[in-house]
Amino acid sequence: MRIARIDAYPCRYPTYGSFKFFNSHNGRVGRPAVIIRITADDGTLGWGQSVPIETWSYETLETATVVIREYYAPALVGLDPTDIAKLNERMSAAISPSFSTGMPIARAGIDIALHDLTGKLRGRSIRELWGTTGVSSITLSWTISAATLPQAQEQLDAGRQRGYRNFNIKVGGSTVAFDTALAGLVRETNPEGFLWADANGGYDLETALNAAPALADAGVDVLEAPLRPNRISGYRELKRQGALPIFMDEGVVSPVELEEFIKLGMLDGLAIKPARCGGLLPARLQIETIERYGLRWLGSGLADPDISLAASLALYGAYGLKAPAALNGPQFFEHSVLVDPIRIEGDRAFVPEGAGLGIEVDEDKMALLVHK
Repeated sequence: MRIARIDAYPCRYPTYGSFKFFNSHNGRVGRPAVIIRITADDGTLGWGQSVPIETWSYETLETATVVIREYYAPALVGLDPTDIAKLNERMSAAISPSFSTGMPIARAGIDIALHDLTGKLRGRSIRELWGTTGVSSITLSWTISAATLPQAQEQLDAGRQRGYRNFNIKVGGSTVAFDTALAGLVRETNPEGFLWADANGGYDLETALNAAPALADAGVDVLEAPLRPNRISGYRELKRQGALPIFMDEGVVSPVELEEFIKLGMLDGLAIKPARCGGLLPARLQIETIERYGLRWLGSGLADPDISLAASLALYGAYGLKAPAALNGPQFFEHSVLVDPIRIEGDRAFVPEGAGLGIEVDEDKMALLVHK
């Protein structure tokens, strides 16, 4: 079996609700995504999705599309689609790394499509391909990204009305006093839920050292990405402080730097994002590395639309994620390109069943979103 062609379709998903990463500086609206279709020479299709967003990473809709079409696709066409490890090596040769994997968000969509295609060719789900048992559904966490406490209350109420019991809050964009008040508001309303604070690298070290114990006192369970990822000594100091478990996100792309950061004493755990790290294969290796060192991992995402969301659910289901996952795509998107949209009941998302990712794409629905 060989790869006959790889097609990339730049899209913009319409959004609703408030999320800071949707505020594009060029005035364009919608959540950008590149839908990828890999066709085997027998006509079998594998679907993937890259989810670049310039307010979170250097990768954009335009650069991801060009890289997939002009670099990754020519490197892979004609090869065995089921040899996913080898194909990942070919992508690394096509776009060289800098500190870590080159263009990981763009290549994640290729890796996801390869897994979907391999599963369909072999008649197996992702879980069956990997030989895991896992779980069939994942509890979701509701994201609160607010500039004021009244706005936060509105978002909190909206999540509770949808049946959500666990919340993740965006901090680091204002003052420690505001972040603490935000955490207290959420914790007071949900005394038993999991409360996860994500600063997206927004604190400097002094502020982070003040924020961590204050957030702990307000009821936060873990603090994610308090500093920019290249502040290595700062992460070590925060971990030594021990006020909250320190989780990394941005800056951990491949399993290589993850293991180095663990050895340097920089983190207590990792927020796993297949979309961030190059796809399902490197995300699996990250989970296995974290577990080998006896640390914790959480499931997260990049406001993933349907196809990327299906891949994340497949991964977290296969590895039996227990903590609520910050997969907030269902919070912000109504449109789906899937024939059968992902099943979500309250705050439970169900892993699609069937070969590969367990999904099929309606190309007419996709055409409505394609960015001209």
